[in-house]
Amino acid sequence: MEEYIVSARKYRPLTFDSVVGQRALTTTLKNAIATGKLAHAYLFCGPRGVGKTTCARIFAKTINCLTPTADGEACGECESCKAFDEQRSMSIHELDAASNNSVEDIRELIKQVQIPPQIGRYKVFIIDEVHMLSSAAFNAFLKTLEEPPSYVIFILATTEKHKILPTILSRCQVYDFQRMTIQGTVEHLQYVAQKEGYTAETEALNLIAQKADGGMRDALSIFDQMVSFTGGNLTYDLVCQNLNVLSAEYYFRFVDHFLKGEVEPSLLLLNEILMKGFDAGNFIGGLASHLRDLLVSRDEQTLPLLETSDQMRARYHEQALRCKPKFLYRAIRLCNDCDQSYRTSRNKRLQVEICLIQAAQLADDDVPGAGLGPAKILKPIFAELAAARKSRQASHVEAPAATSASVQSSPSANAQPAQPSPSASAQPASPSSPQAAPRARVPYNNIAAAATSGSSVGEASPAAPSVPVSPVATAQAAEGRSSLPKLKLRSFGHHAEPAGAASEGAAKTDPAVAEKPREKMLVPLNDDEVYSAWFAAISQLPHEHNAMAERMKSMTPVVEGTSTIRVEVNNERVADYLRQLSPWLEAFLRPRLKNDEAHIEVQVSTVEVVERIYSKPERLKGMLSRNAALREMAQTLQLEME
Repeated sequence: MEEYIVSARKYRPLTFDSVVGQRALTTTLKNAIATGKLAHAYLFCGPRGVGKTTCARIFAKTINCLTPTADGEACGECESCKAFDEQRSMSIHELDAASNNSVEDIRELIKQVQIPPQIGRYKVFIIDEVHMLSSAAFNAFLKTLEEPPSYVIFILATTEKHKILPTILSRCQVYDFQRMTIQGTVEHLQYVAQKEGYTAETEALNLIAQKADGGMRDALSIFDQMVSFTGGNLTYDLVCQNLNVLSAEYYFRFVDHFLKGEVEPSLLLLNEILMKGFDAGNFIGGLASHLRDLLVSRDEQTLPLLETSDQMRARYHEQALRCKPKFLYRAIRLCNDCDQSYRTSRNKRLQVEICLIQAAQLADDDVPGAGLGPAKILKPIFAELAAARKSRQASHVEAPAATSASVQSSPSANAQPAQPSPSASAQPASPSSPQAAPRARVPYNNIAAAATSGSSVGEASPAAPSVPVSPVATAQAAEGRSSLPKLKLRSFGHHAEPAGAASEGAAKTDPAVAEKPREKMLVPLNDDEVYSAWFAAISQLPHEHNAMAERMKSMTPVVEGTSTIRVEVNNERVADYLRQLSPWLEAFLRPRLKNDEAHIEVQVSTVEVVERIYSKPERLKGMLSRNAALREMAQTLQLEME
């Protein structure tokens, strides 16, 4: 029976032209040999199984060939080539640095360097996994690596270039090997299968190449394993079964269910996958990759990014044309979010099922969103509650309308009768119009009215025309709700005036409006209530103040007296910003705390200076530095300070 040799050794390249996927490097080495411009040290770097040691052996064999061919390859017939093929050459030495990494091993190598080659022009030393050498071995090797004899060439190979000392890197010509492409790996596997008489589907070889992750040696090892399993007939289904890889057919079926909006079949298909023993986390990652492949398959320009066979590429393209780009964007985003939260989720299966349910609803054109993810919309849960709220708002609208009508019907007002429509009170009147009716004064603590007035806090001034309060805002304020998200803080040049302050004089002259002033609220402040209201104010700050909002979360407001809220910060810049923000904060806090005199005092914390404790040697050194007599005594008596 003929001795079996694995494919990775049997089909190891013997010439530069047979090396797969490293055309630029092999061309450079061949040109260097042809012109005689050989360096004394080379460093081959790259991932495992990409041809570093193979190229080193071919290079060593070629430079010692006595009769090289016209294209720069070794002849394979001379005495030097035969000695190398039969592994009896005394001019080429290989050292495994993983097991020979001590200083003694390097010293033994240095002794061999002194012996000239017996056959050929050069003595080549190939040191594999050179990053495993110890620091002492590296240092012992430096001088010989920098200035070896003229007939010595070192070829170092490593998979971890970052572990090599910079002093070693500076003495070598560095060649970086790249990973094998999927297409190049498939072509080489087809060549091996043809030589061995096996039949293999292109999709099966493509799956092996993807599993190898750019390593040709790994690809050949998996190929031998699949040959043993299938008996020489490699099909896509059998390779998927043996490698425990989920077939792409499942992903195509999932996308078909998503496009039809079918939730139940998607969940049943997921259950089928889990019953076969596949991990749900790996499945969601594979689904995201499948959606990405569909996205790049839509355009002819990005189609080369899909590394698969022509038959599978055509199928991807067909399904991609049935998917809208917005659907693919949202689905990829969903799968990516699910993959990130999968590891921390306690109910992992539910996490994946929620992702599939959401994905099955993305194909509907009525789903709102910007294309990066499903929109989150809150709708009223109970229709009865929504109807009751509308009726309550309508009752609040009738009262301001009646008050406005009574004011306009007064003999002192030169205005026409008010219309019964509630919308009439919401339209502002021109200040220059002689028929403008006087406005009712809005209390300072009515922050909801200030928010809905349309002006910013920093831009309001006593001379500005008043803006009437919306009846809806009045109803919201009466219910204890606020319209703060609409408030924009553009500047903090001076203390803000509330909306409606411009009409204060008109309100005073009108007895119908000023006859019932609001009573002042002076409820003593409480630490817990202030702390709760403080965080409520933070949550209502506009987006442009997010940085300050994060700082405010770490602050602790402290109550002093009945109306003072003291806030301590760590630097003056933050204190100035918070002082500018204080008018808005006070206007927000006063109605919640029921205290019209509540105000904020900002203080900058002082840093306590801690006196350093010196050790005994430090104290002795200080005494010696200040006392010359003590230094002289210590020198005379030869004292040692400990």
